[in-house]
Amino acid sequence: MIVLILAAVLGAASLASAQTTDLPTILVTRQLAERERLAVGDTVQLAREADGANPGTFRIAGIYEPVPDPMRLGQAPLEIRLHLPDLQGLTRNPATPVGAERVDQINITLVDPADAEQFADDINGRTAGVFAMRATDAGGSRETFLVLERFHYAIATVTIIAATVFLLALTIMLVDERRETVGVLRLIGLPARRILMQVFIEGVLIAAAGALFGLLLAIACESLLNRFFQWRYDTALVFVRISPRVAATCVAIAVPLGAAATVVASWALLRRSGLRLARR
Repeated sequence: MIVLILAAVLGAASLASAQTTDLPTILVTRQLAERERLAVGDTVQLAREADGANPGTFRIAGIYEPVPDPMRLGQAPLEIRLHLPDLQGLTRNPATPVGAERVDQINITLVDPADAEQFADDINGRTAGVFAMRATDAGGSRETFLVLERFHYAIATVTIIAATVFLLALTIMLVDERRETVGVLRLIGLPARRILMQVFIEGVLIAAAGALFGLLLAIACESLLNRFFQWRYDTALVFVRISPRVAATCVAIAVPLGAAATVVASWALLRRSGLRLARR
C-alpha cells in the first residue's frame, strides 16, 4: 500500500459507525483520533476545501502512532494516511488531466539500507531533473542536528573543565586535612612513592564509586524524564537514553579525572618533610 501524509485535515466530520466495507480506507494518527473521538470502523468525510464542499467518504481502517519528529516537537501530528489513488481523487484539480499530476517527492525503502548511497548515485547519474538523497538528509535536518551535537559537545567540554577545577580544589582541602596522618606515615619510614600509590588506589576507588552512583541515578531518572516530556508534548520521542556507549564514556572520563585530581593534590603535600607534616 502506497501512502502519503496529509499534513492538515481540511475537514473531518465523524459519522455513525457502519459496517460498510466498500468504502476507501484511511489511517489516522492517535492524536487526531483522541481529539475528534474517532475509532476504527467509523466513517468520515474529507474535503479539499475548508468549507467542506465536495467531500469524499472514507472508512477508518486503523489508528497509528506517528514516527516521532524532533523538528515538530510541540506540534500535534493531526495527520491522515490515504491510498495514493484516493488522495489524487480528493485533491486533483478538475482541470488537470488524469495522470498529469505533479509529484514533488517519493520515498523509497531499500531491502539493504547500506545501498542507499549507491542507489542515490545511480538515480542522479541516469535521470535528469531528479535528485536522490537519503531521507535523513532531506530538509536540512542533518545539518540542524549536527549543529546541536556540536553545541552539546561544547557544553560538555566546559562542564567537565569546570567540574575538574572544582574537584581539584575540593581534593586539595580534603588532603590538607590528612596532613598529620601523612606526616606520621613518612616518619615511620614509608616512602613518598608508597603513600602516593595508596592515595592513587584510594582515588580510583572513590572515583569509580562516584561514577557508579551517577550512572545509577541517571538510569533511575531516565524513565521519569522520558515519561514526563512524552506526556507534556504528547509524543513517543525518546528524550533521554543512557546507552552502553554513553555509560562507558562517562566512566572513562570520571575515573581518570578523579584519580588524577587526588594524585595532584597529594603530590604537593608529599613533597614536604615528615616533621613539617606532623607538626600541628
